[in-house]
Amino acid sequence: MPIDAATALAAEPRTAEIAWGHKDVQLYHLGVGAAANPDRSNPATDPDELRYTLESRLHVLPSFATVAGAGSPGVIGGLSMPGVDVNLAHVLHGGQSVELHRPIPVEGKAVATSRVAAVYDKGKAAILVLRTEVADTEGPLWTNDAQIFVRGEGGWGGDRGPSTRPEAPTGPPDKVVERPVREDQALLYRLSGDWNPLHADPEFAKLAGFDRPILHGLCTYGITLKAVVDTLLGGDVGRVRAYRTRFAGVVFPGETLRIRLWRQEDSVQVAVTAVERDDAPVLADTVVEHA
Repeated sequence: MPIDAATALAAEPRTAEIAWGHKDVQLYHLGVGAAANPDRSNPATDPDELRYTLESRLHVLPSFATVAGAGSPGVIGGLSMPGVDVNLAHVLHGGQSVELHRPIPVEGKAVATSRVAAVYDKGKAAILVLRTEVADTEGPLWTNDAQIFVRGEGGWGGDRGPSTRPEAPTGPPDKVVERPVREDQALLYRLSGDWNPLHADPEFAKLAGFDRPILHGLCTYGITLKAVVDTLLGGDVGRVRAYRTRFAGVVFPGETLRIRLWRQEDSVQVAVTAVERDDAPVLADTVVEHA
C-alpha cells in the first residue's frame, strides 16, 4: 500500500529555516490582486491599497503564511515523508486552513516544522493532513494545515476522519463582491514559490485534463481573504484569527470571482463561484474567524 498511515504519523517532523522580507510580501499581495481592486476609483494609489504595496505602510495579509519562505517545506515535501509514496497525478489540494497566533511581521526569520498530522481513509481515496507550525524567537506565529486528497489510495479500513462541515448560511448574503482574475494572474502568483507548470504551461495543463492552465487554488484563497478584510473587517488584517476553506472547483485566468459574504458574531462565512460558468463553485465551507 503506497500510504502506510502508521509510519507516516510516526515519522519525525521535518524542519526548515525560512525568511521573508517586504519584497516577498509585496509580490504576494500583487499576486492576489492588490492595487487592482475594482471597488477603488484609483486602486494603484488608493491609501487602503497602499497598505498592501508600499513598504512604508505595509501590513501582511494572513494568507501570506501559505507562501512565506517560498512555501517551504511545502506540500510536495510532505508527500515524500516516510510512509507516503503516491503518484502526484492522483493528488488534489482539497482544503487549506491557517491559524494565526499573532500578526505576521513584514520582515521575519522563523523555523517551520512539518509533519503528517492525520491520515484518513475515504474508501476510494485517502486524505493526508500536512501540518506546518512556524515559530520565531518570540514564539509561535502560525499553523498551516493542507488537506491533500489522494485518489485510489483508500480502502485499508482506517479512520474516516471528521465529517462535520460548517452549517450553511441562511438568507441572502450581507455583501457580494466581484473580483476579476487577470489573464496573467497565475504567472504573477507563481513567483511567490509555486512553480507547478499546471498554472503556466498549456501543454502540461492538457495532460492534466484542462484545456488551458488553471489558477492556483491558494491564489483564489488569498484573493478571497483580501476581499473579506477589505469589505467587512475595516481593512485590518490583524483582526483575522483563522481562515479555512475547501477547494470545490477550478478557476481559469480571465474569469471573475463572485464572493458572497455572511456576517456572523465572530466570523464571516464565504462562498466563492466563477461568474462566467454559471456560478460554478470554487471555494466552499469557507470561514474567516476574526476578533
